[in-house]
Amino acid sequence: MFSFINWFLPTLPDWLILDASPLDSFLQGLVGACGISILCSLLRVHLYLEEESLNEKSHKDTTNKTSTPQWITRTGLAGTLHFVFVTGLLAVVGSRVASLVVLEFCLRAVSGCVTAGPEFPNFVKQLLVQCQFSLGCALGCSLHFLHEGASRRWLCLLVAAALSWLLARQATRLQHHVMALYKLHSAQRYCGICIALLSSGRTLFAVLCRTLIIIFSVAVVAAVSIINQYFLSATEALRFWTPLTICYTLLVVYMQEEQHRLPSSQAVMNTVVVRLGGLMVLMLTVGRWTDVLHIIMCFVGEAGCLIPTMDLLDATSLQDEDDSTNYTSRVSRRKTLVQQKVHRS
Repeated sequence: MFSFINWFLPTLPDWLILDASPLDSFLQGLVGACGISILCSLLRVHLYLEEESLNEKSHKDTTNKTSTPQWITRTGLAGTLHFVFVTGLLAVVGSRVASLVVLEFCLRAVSGCVTAGPEFPNFVKQLLVQCQFSLGCALGCSLHFLHEGASRRWLCLLVAAALSWLLARQATRLQHHVMALYKLHSAQRYCGICIALLSSGRTLFAVLCRTLIIIFSVAVVAAVSIINQYFLSATEALRFWTPLTICYTLLVVYMQEEQHRLPSSQAVMNTVVVRLGGLMVLMLTVGRWTDVLHIIMCFVGEAGCLIPTMDLLDATSLQDEDDSTNYTSRVSRRKTLVQQKVHRS
């Protein structure tokens, strides 16, 4: 009787069928969205503290004038809709495509750090801005791998989602508090949070980088394990990994050359199109139609994470220009001092 009724019910297309139950997928997406929110909030706090320190130095030296970026914070209905949008995309994207996004980002990050040279600090800051959607995919892959086969999987994910939500709320409150009251509290020195940031705020960026390294290290192990589950033999796995490694090595070299020739925002968007386009071509050859549709969702997710945070990219580029101008001014001062000593002698 039930089989006869189910025969008349419409069936969902394959790209709408989730890897896990809808509740588990939603909780994984919620954890990923909270991780992206924490990253953006702490990165804004770090860049704001650097901006304030540069402004203090510029007041002492009137010859150097630092430009202040226009900070954009999404609050209210716009911020809530953006958070729900990112949560839904991370919940729908399958674990296979999310694993490929994680591996691609880690390959690009390692190769970029090796070849960055003297621009390494600015490259790392821009990399943190670009890793937002990859971070959400990394958290989703790790949770899918760690809780696979658990009898009470939804309960573990619920606890993780609750803790992530609490941390995201605290990070957002810290961001709003710092941007609104840091100047006043750091000058009068009566707020514990602002005094702590004033004394040890430089370590925030290092802690953030170490945390992301741990998250992506666990995600790489989970991603390799998830992808290998789809292969029946070592020959199929070799046929998949060989073009993936070759294509993305060439893409990484090409994208690094593009980033040196174009502005930061334009180079970032070109990078997203090139690397996800290459991943789509790869999935058209060795993947499934479900993976291709999920990669299209990754296009939308990357754009939804990068476009609202273009102010962070502008802030990193402005601080890089300030560092270069300060460096050139120091060099010119040293040259003038040397010339004065030579003339005196």
